[in-house]
Amino acid sequence: MTALPLLTDQCTIEPYRLTGTPLVAPRGSPSWNRTAFAAAHVVADPLSNADPSGEPAIDWDRTLAYRAYLLDQGFSIAEAMDTSQRGMGLDWPGAHDLIARSLKAAGPRAGMIFSGVGTDQLAPSDVRSLDDVIRAYLDQLHAVQKLDGRVILMASRALARIARAPGDYLKVYARVLAEADKPVILHWLGEMFDPALAGYWGGGDFAQTMETCLAAITENPAKVDGIKISLLDDRKEVVMRRRLPRGVRMYTGDDFNYPELIAGDAQGFSHALLGIFDGIAPAAAIALTALASGDRATYDRLMAPTVPLSRLIFRAPTQFYKTGIVFLAWLNGFQDHFVMIAGAQAMRPLPYFSGIFRLADQAGLLRDPELAAKRMRALNALYGVG
Repeated sequence: MTALPLLTDQCTIEPYRLTGTPLVAPRGSPSWNRTAFAAAHVVADPLSNADPSGEPAIDWDRTLAYRAYLLDQGFSIAEAMDTSQRGMGLDWPGAHDLIARSLKAAGPRAGMIFSGVGTDQLAPSDVRSLDDVIRAYLDQLHAVQKLDGRVILMASRALARIARAPGDYLKVYARVLAEADKPVILHWLGEMFDPALAGYWGGGDFAQTMETCLAAITENPAKVDGIKISLLDDRKEVVMRRRLPRGVRMYTGDDFNYPELIAGDAQGFSHALLGIFDGIAPAAAIALTALASGDRATYDRLMAPTVPLSRLIFRAPTQFYKTGIVFLAWLNGFQDHFVMIAGAQAMRPLPYFSGIFRLADQAGLLRDPELAAKRMRALNALYGVG
């Protein structure tokens, strides 16, 4: 294959030759000793006449096919989360439609899907009381439970705005968890992913906010399957992991440090609920199989090259990581276009995409290198790079 011109971080053009060997994860039911959720993206309908600033236009066939692809490799699905552009193009009516379609399409595997429940039908500027937040949470909780769906209880922008003390969080979570028909996964999403969630759990000091979060769990242990924290700080996750009540799982949401957190230490390990698993599924699936068999060396070898790729995809401003995830899906032929709902494909510069291409190749994550190179050339041409 001829060299491909790629832009560098210094905005110069350098030739690049592909070197990676594509990884192919075996289909079936793997024997993993970690639960691994992939937070899945949605595929936009590029031929829709809908304006990107309005109601999302979704290609349902491709969106559901991608979920089947992840399930086939052994991943559970974290549905209608921020990776699906929840709150950044996908509103609650769209999320509810996505959840219903996803559960139906999964058939007997629907139990492997946990879906995001939040308060995004309530504009933070409209919230007047904690009861407003509770009603919004319960509306979504009941809607998902009517579909016989499992729940991920997402952080609430409305609660972050109206809460005045840690006790406000405890009141809201206790009321909502009381009506959960099965144990839920809590989600502590850091402000680097969503600036509107700054100060969640009632303060800016992690030691203080962790105590509030732990209190919400310990007051309702039968209602909590686990908690996902997305703070991009492995030390904080380990500290909290060691404090969780017996039977409550830690799900890492740390897209910078996930290999070590999943592998764990002598005192325990984290399960996973990660947006990056959408993009690195083959490598992660093979690595998790190796880890379960005691082959740490293979696990480390496969995971190591995915880390610089993930850190690039999730670089600041972190909330735009979805653009990198969808770009990888396009390179790999899971969709025929690089268009996103809300026009989010425009939220990263060309050197970012060039870097993803290089690192994905080196990690064995371009499943058809010739197709990926053809599509990278097309993107280059759009930006005037020949």
